[in-house]
Amino acid sequence: MSWLSTIWICSLFLPVAGVRAGQRLQIPTLYEAGHFYAVPETVAGQRLRLLVDTGGAGGGGRYVINERAAQRLGLKVMPCGVGDDQVDVVPIIPYRDGKSLPASERPLCDAVALVSKRYGLDSGDDGVLGAGYLPGHVWTFDYPGARLWLEPASWRSDAGAHRAVLGFQVNRHGGLATGFPRIAIEVDAQPVDLLLDTGATAKPTVAGERASGTPTVHGIGVTSYITTNVFDRWHKAHPDWRVVADGDDLLTGKHAARLIEVPEIAVAGWKVGPVWFTERPDANFRKYMSQWMDRPIDGSLGANALDHFVMTLDYPGRVAWFACVQSCRAADSDRPPSIHSSIKSSR
Repeated sequence: MSWLSTIWICSLFLPVAGVRAGQRLQIPTLYEAGHFYAVPETVAGQRLRLLVDTGGAGGGGRYVINERAAQRLGLKVMPCGVGDDQVDVVPIIPYRDGKSLPASERPLCDAVALVSKRYGLDSGDDGVLGAGYLPGHVWTFDYPGARLWLEPASWRSDAGAHRAVLGFQVNRHGGLATGFPRIAIEVDAQPVDLLLDTGATAKPTVAGERASGTPTVHGIGVTSYITTNVFDRWHKAHPDWRVVADGDDLLTGKHAARLIEVPEIAVAGWKVGPVWFTERPDANFRKYMSQWMDRPIDGSLGANALDHFVMTLDYPGRVAWFACVQSCRAADSDRPPSIHSSIKSSR
């Protein structure tokens, strides 16, 4: 969730059967300071730059591009009506072989993408592969290897990977009502429910970058978010945890947000740390984002914590698998885990 634009079209999310061929498919991507950007290329040699964001927009098996990108690529745009709602969509994008994106089966209005008037205009992105597109598939985010994979139906986890159950809001038929995954972590031996958020974006101030060491490209990096209420609770219980009063100014026109350094978190049976969290108003998550989750959340877990892992999101199975690659240890052991050769060689 980049927070560079409002999340929209959530009401148009419908469960979509995933395309899961017999071989794993490497998605054409760029990896910049913790963010994956899909960069498919058209037959005319033009590329899109799409943030891969599990907390991002979309609907009905479709990803999002903005009007500027649609015009630049000369794409046909048409209206699509769903109930009382109508949105603009792109029916087809002529991608080059080996440089394309997998299509979902039976997308609404036979379209591959929704068209936004404003998404990405401030960040320079062309769109997002978000919560309306990613479900129905199994995706592997190889953070240390900087690669993104679409996995086949035969995919199985590595022996050393740890499983984490993901929570999703479901409809009356038991299918996904929205595609936003909730993950539970532990901080100070207490559970915290968060959005699993590959797009959580940081824009550290000079003070924030100096303290956290957050890598950036053009001033943009990754972070995790936490509500003010939890931030204050952590700070009161642990006054020795480092706090930066003016650490991040992503939200233009607002005062710079505070940062807090949590020495260690537990996720999926692994311990990693330290992890910096950026403060967000309670309403951003407890009211706004929680309406699309299976239970209330207090923030999001971003790539500054996920980048220790090869992480596979199995949306059909509603689980995530975390294989530790660097700077993490099993929660029930004080010893660093051994790195399976299969993790290094197969990713």
